[in-house]
Amino acid sequence: MSDLLIQQTLAALVPPGSRVLDLGCGDGAMLAYLQQTRQCSGYGIEIDDANVLACVQRGVNVIQLNLDEGLSIFEDASFDVVLQIDTLQHLRNAQVMLRETVRVGRLGIVAFPNFAHWPNRLSVLKGRMPVTRRLPYQWYDTPNIRVGTHADLGILARASGLKVLDQFGIQDGETVRLLPNLLAGTSVYKLSL
Repeated sequence: MSDLLIQQTLAALVPPGSRVLDLGCGDGAMLAYLQQTRQCSGYGIEIDDANVLACVQRGVNVIQLNLDEGLSIFEDASFDVVLQIDTLQHLRNAQVMLRETVRVGRLGIVAFPNFAHWPNRLSVLKGRMPVTRRLPYQWYDTPNIRVGTHADLGILARASGLKVLDQFGIQDGETVRLLPNLLAGTSVYKLSL
């Protein structure tokens, strides 16, 4: 599945002209895309030096910050949208950061690899941890602190007092609304307080 297809699907959830905060923005590709296609503005948060430099080279505003330290530098509703794309599974304080996502933004969009996707289940049934395009690492060298499923994120969001405005999966560039826990490699939730 192309990263561009995921990027386009997620970008469509961001209202044009929004002020956006992208948590764990990597090289800034998503924010640059939102600036070009949806006339958005905002900042990326990134810890990796090389990615911070890549953001600057793309013309993306970036703040170097460890997300495990939280978002206390931002006031409530500082942004229209806070993105957390392929970040939640890397964080030690996932529940806190999920709440912070919707505290700092009026709308939170969270996406991550869905461990319950059927090829992953098949791999586990065969006795092996899955290695796929969405989970490209071996069990011993993964940067993921945890793995989760589409259903797990919904349970966590509701247990954290968040409203689920929309939820679906993405597979092969297509939105999956029927059985996303089983049929989608990427899980997507749109959340608010």
